[in-house]
Amino acid sequence: MPLSANTRRKRSSRIVVTLLSALLPIVLGGGILYLQAQRTLEQSSRLTAEEAIRQFDLMLDNTAQAAGILLPLAGQPCIDVNLALREQVTRRPFVRSTNLLWEDILYCSSLFGEIEEKIAPGDYNEGQLLLMKGNPVTPDTALLVYRLSKGKQGAMSTLDGYHLSNILRLIGRKTLLLLQVGPNWLRADGQFHEGPLPDLPVAQTTLSSQHYAFNVRAGFPEGETWRYIKSEYPPLFSLLIFFGVMSGLIGHVLQKRSTSPSIEMQRALEAREFVPYFQPVVLGESKQWSGAEVLMRWNHPKEGLVRPDMFIPFAEHSGLIVPMTRSLMQQTAELLAPVASAFEQPLRISVNITASHCKDLQLINDCREFLSHFTHGKVCLVLELTERELIEPTDITHRLFEQLHELGVKIAIDDFGTGHSSLGYLRQFNVDFLKIDQSFVAMIGADALSRHILDSIIELSVKLNLGIVAEGVETEEQSEYLTARGVGFLQGYLFARPMPGEQFIKALTAH
Repeated sequence: MPLSANTRRKRSSRIVVTLLSALLPIVLGGGILYLQAQRTLEQSSRLTAEEAIRQFDLMLDNTAQAAGILLPLAGQPCIDVNLALREQVTRRPFVRSTNLLWEDILYCSSLFGEIEEKIAPGDYNEGQLLLMKGNPVTPDTALLVYRLSKGKQGAMSTLDGYHLSNILRLIGRKTLLLLQVGPNWLRADGQFHEGPLPDLPVAQTTLSSQHYAFNVRAGFPEGETWRYIKSEYPPLFSLLIFFGVMSGLIGHVLQKRSTSPSIEMQRALEAREFVPYFQPVVLGESKQWSGAEVLMRWNHPKEGLVRPDMFIPFAEHSGLIVPMTRSLMQQTAELLAPVASAFEQPLRISVNITASHCKDLQLINDCREFLSHFTHGKVCLVLELTERELIEPTDITHRLFEQLHELGVKIAIDDFGTGHSSLGYLRQFNVDFLKIDQSFVAMIGADALSRHILDSIIELSVKLNLGIVAEGVETEEQSEYLTARGVGFLQGYLFARPMPGEQFIKALTAH
């Protein structure tokens, strides 16, 4: 009986250990993910607010320039200066109307001509800006009025609320973004409100312009942290469950522990089981192959090809992603070097890198070693910044990207338009390409909002003189749409699926 009772106690202890072992990594991992998501949302909120202020400052620069040019004309008869008022409206982007004042009396308008209306300087925030609900021409559309005065002379220029709400909507996207001028504020839907700004439940950030009298508040709605975790971290949730099951088995079996995942991946790395697959990238106009993205696959001796989402997240968090990428680049160079002399144009080879690669300067040596296999000008190496982890703009990262550019390596932002830090990367790092996420490409012809965002990304790349790659192209309609808008490079199943090295070399010869 004592032996039986002791056996039962041991069995109960094993069950408790199994449950605790299974729950501990899930609970701790979930808490870490929650804190990381909060931190990410706070960074995203601040970057969004900074970008909104920058865009509003640029718009107000136009209105300020218009008012500054017109101010010396204040006091002259309206009939003599009306043409000059209208000229500023036509020449200045975003400026809707211009006006002249004398002793705070509005007497000439580009919209109404001669007019007489008393202006109260105290209504203007710091005597400079006034956010209005509308005017007689457009009573339901907000206006932002810029006022400039000198002695008895005064000049005003106005911005249409449509442009203001458009910036709030496009820059904010998933963020709640508000513009405040004095006691009035504006939402992304163009609705005008009076009174103090409302508090935003998650990651609230309020910033003031250094040049003009307005504030911007950014944040997220209630529950956004959990929504962000569910939308951005599904592979990590699977990984947490995997860890929980493994921990539970370890606690329950009470025998020699099986090989841990990290040891198994280290073994696979030494055995060169992580192999390169190539998905071609074609030129937008001619559809000729211009290069390929190198994708990592695990050729497991028992399981066969393992999906990347089953091991890449763990590789990143375990620190193995750096040597795995190095091995991938070495194998790619060995495959392509024998045929590189036949390339008529430089072949673009894209490799994904993460935040782990940017913590030191070893990546420079890896790239130099890769390029040393090829005659100069035969291969163009492109590093794609993935956004599963935030790349911090430290001295090391700035030195890293600077030396990479000196080496001739190009930098691209992967999945642009979906990551929390895309705009921050554009501002902080010197990049060469934007890679449009396939979710936007898939909505071509189906979703108007995604199409507008896609067009905005393309327009942004043109203004910043960046190359642009669209991934996930699966239909002729998508290909024609992107080509018509000047997208230089296309990638997707319409042209080719990822393929092993030998098959890629044979196909490359044919193309």
